[in-house]
Amino acid sequence: MNVIIKYIMFGEHAMRYCLTRIFILLSIGLFSASVSARELPDFTKLVEANNAAVVNISTTQKIKRNHGLPPGMEMPDIPEGSPWGDLFRHFFEDGKGGGRPEEYNTTSLGSGFILDKDGYVVTNNHVVRDATEIIVRLQDRRELVAKVIGSDPRSDIALLKIEAKDLPVIKVGKSKDIKVGEWVMAIGSPFGFDHSVSVGVVSALGRNLPSESYVPFIQTDVAINPGNSGGPLFNLDGEVIGINAQIYSRTGGFMGLSFAIPMDVAIDVIDQLKSKGRVVRGWLGILIQDVNRELAESFGMKQPAGAVVLKVLPDSPAEKAGFKVGDVVVKFDNKKIHRSSDLPLAVGQTPVGDTVNVSVIREGKSKTLKVSIGELPKEEELAQQNGKPGKVKTDRLGIAVKDLTSEQRKGLGLKKRGIQVTNVDKGPAANAGIQRGDIILMLNNSDVKNSRQFRKQVKSLKAGKSVPVLIQRGDSPIFLALKIPK
Repeated sequence: MNVIIKYIMFGEHAMRYCLTRIFILLSIGLFSASVSARELPDFTKLVEANNAAVVNISTTQKIKRNHGLPPGMEMPDIPEGSPWGDLFRHFFEDGKGGGRPEEYNTTSLGSGFILDKDGYVVTNNHVVRDATEIIVRLQDRRELVAKVIGSDPRSDIALLKIEAKDLPVIKVGKSKDIKVGEWVMAIGSPFGFDHSVSVGVVSALGRNLPSESYVPFIQTDVAINPGNSGGPLFNLDGEVIGINAQIYSRTGGFMGLSFAIPMDVAIDVIDQLKSKGRVVRGWLGILIQDVNRELAESFGMKQPAGAVVLKVLPDSPAEKAGFKVGDVVVKFDNKKIHRSSDLPLAVGQTPVGDTVNVSVIREGKSKTLKVSIGELPKEEELAQQNGKPGKVKTDRLGIAVKDLTSEQRKGLGLKKRGIQVTNVDKGPAANAGIQRGDIILMLNNSDVKNSRQFRKQVKSLKAGKSVPVLIQRGDSPIFLALKIPK
């Protein structure tokens, strides 16, 4: 009997002990959860303070589409008077893929933010590129027509201007103070849903993307989708520290990686767009690649670092300073170059005309070169210097042209002259009868060797005069009279 009583008493004690332990653990868990909840940021006040300065941007673009036969196909022989003749000519015109252009409007959406009371609005260049109309919609439902003050494709930034009173504005922060792991918030119009808020943390800093050489992106895990482009990235102080610009995605939607343009970079671009309407960057004039372990060993380096020079462009600042193929740039103006992607950014931020010291490894030995920084040329000029058949648009004539490849020259029987017309808009060239696909051989009695030279020739033509232009269409050369507009 005593044994049974002891067993019961022990059982009750054990049960009380267990219940006490469970209560204590639950209390600790609830307390910890409460503390953790209090430590998480509250974004509600940030949204209330900044939502009104974020805008929706809708654009209209005119798209031209040519009805043309695929390359290599020719217009079939159609009997005179056939009812099919007009139909074929309507869609395929001369049978060389240069059919009648059809124009239609397309719309796109993006985001932006109001920078100041003067009505300056910041967004991405790709949001407003080629737009014929830009509408900025505010949170209070006002819709205002915006004009483009300037845009910079290389940093993907555009500056717009709207005319209105009582405009809410954002507060500009400094992206150099950002730390990996800190909380950030985005406001924008993903898929057209105005003033959507998403939050996350900074994942990495100074990211260099393959197609972007002049922006050290802020990487975040904030949900960014189509329509968020151009919208602001806020820190917990309610300051804009970046402009949401790109995502990494295999589906077209958010996959955990988004990239923002640092505000320090953006402000420099914006100031230049305000004052000059364009952005000026420094330029060396070299082609580079990363240094891997094997290359580092072959160059006599202890570890991989720097940017190895693949090509020195003719008549460039680098050529004048004595750069050579095989040089490894390890320091630029006292800034260490860890990766090849560090160099374009450092050079681009250097004022044109400044003379800086550049440290290179040449044949295993350190050498310092003094270089006077030049101005970064336009994309088409760089393409020419890099030996690529770049496209050049000449607004004065209303055409776009590109260089011929060596294979095309060989096939056409041309040695050192000729460029191809890739597009014809309304203007002097169209009036003269120039068509897409034509090969321009001579302009004003001078050979046309490449698109870069052609652009200089066009600039030098006197307004109001007619000049001869020799083209090759198919196998036949033709002279046309080109009237230069006043």
